[in-house]
Amino acid sequence: MNRAQAAFLASLLLTFSFLAGLFHLLIAKLDVSRLILIGLPPPDSSRRVTMSDFQAALSNLRAVNVPGLGTYDLVQFATSPAFLFTAAIVAATAFYAKVLHTGRAKPLSPTVWQEYPLEKKIVVSHNTAIYRFTLPHKQDVLGLPVGQHISISAEINGKDVVRSYTPISNDDDRGFFDLLIKSYEKGNVSRHFAQLKLGDKIRVKGPKGNFQYSPGVADHISMIAGGTGITPMIQIIRAALRNPFDKTTVTLIYANVNEDDILLRDDLEELLDVHDAKFKIFYVLNNPPPGWKGGVGFVTKDHIKEHLPNPATTNSKLLICGKEQSLVFRILIQIRPLGPPPMVGAMKKNLEELKYPAPRTVSKLADKIFVF
Repeated sequence: MNRAQAAFLASLLLTFSFLAGLFHLLIAKLDVSRLILIGLPPPDSSRRVTMSDFQAALSNLRAVNVPGLGTYDLVQFATSPAFLFTAAIVAATAFYAKVLHTGRAKPLSPTVWQEYPLEKKIVVSHNTAIYRFTLPHKQDVLGLPVGQHISISAEINGKDVVRSYTPISNDDDRGFFDLLIKSYEKGNVSRHFAQLKLGDKIRVKGPKGNFQYSPGVADHISMIAGGTGITPMIQIIRAALRNPFDKTTVTLIYANVNEDDILLRDDLEELLDVHDAKFKIFYVLNNPPPGWKGGVGFVTKDHIKEHLPNPATTNSKLLICGKEQSLVFRILIQIRPLGPPPMVGAMKKNLEELKYPAPRTVSKLADKIFVF
């Protein structure tokens, strides 16, 4: 048993003992003649409340008709061990959360760089890995709103270089957060990650971003992702699907070069198996294997028209996040290093031809088309 578990158990037993002792003390010592019945007319001052009056009031609570549920003995319910135990758990949890956890700084700050050490590196492919970083306390959660990202700062060749990343870990994961990083030949920060050793620290600031998912933000969420552009999408997909009261449906078009390049495929397929009524995926590959049943080449306007509803005529949003999808895109980046990633630019052209709403230069939460 660790210290946190011991502290919680101690607070639980202390609270339960206190409630039980208080109940028996009140029964033994309560002077019912001094009871003030709030909301009732003032009693006749010439008449004192007797024990029989108190017992009569209690007897009225022993047979209370609850509409739709039947008749219940509220006195027995309120004094039952189950009720007292539940009350003790609630009180102990509040005590543990508010008292024992006070004074500890939140892991993330939007204005101050925080440092976190590398705990583990999980190789996904020849150029992609999951990097796990340790939070200050094993009970900490990162505290990143769904749909937002963090800024990573690294010193490269004597200069501070900043890039944005979205963790793929859930925000209820305690004590750590995971980043999925693909190393690019000309990617300064991504190559810096590839060279990290266990215990090396990165500098983090956040939350950042203009998109924050919440139930009801739209009836349907459409997504177009390329490569590591899946990272903000997986957070939103999980949030929409794991909430049984969230009726939002999601469709994802996910583009990659080869089938082996499909990141987080096991996670996506598991979500699809469990939530097939709310979640659909359409994969697109540049180099499909024999017998491939998904899309081939780039994401086209026909793919979009077939799988994603027009946000202009439906209560839906379209989210776009893409990295270079192929060798052609990588060449384009070298020729035209400024501006949006080529995949995003291509998608904007497709949307224009389909007469979908045009995305703004800097997307806002209220926009029908949001580009990360």
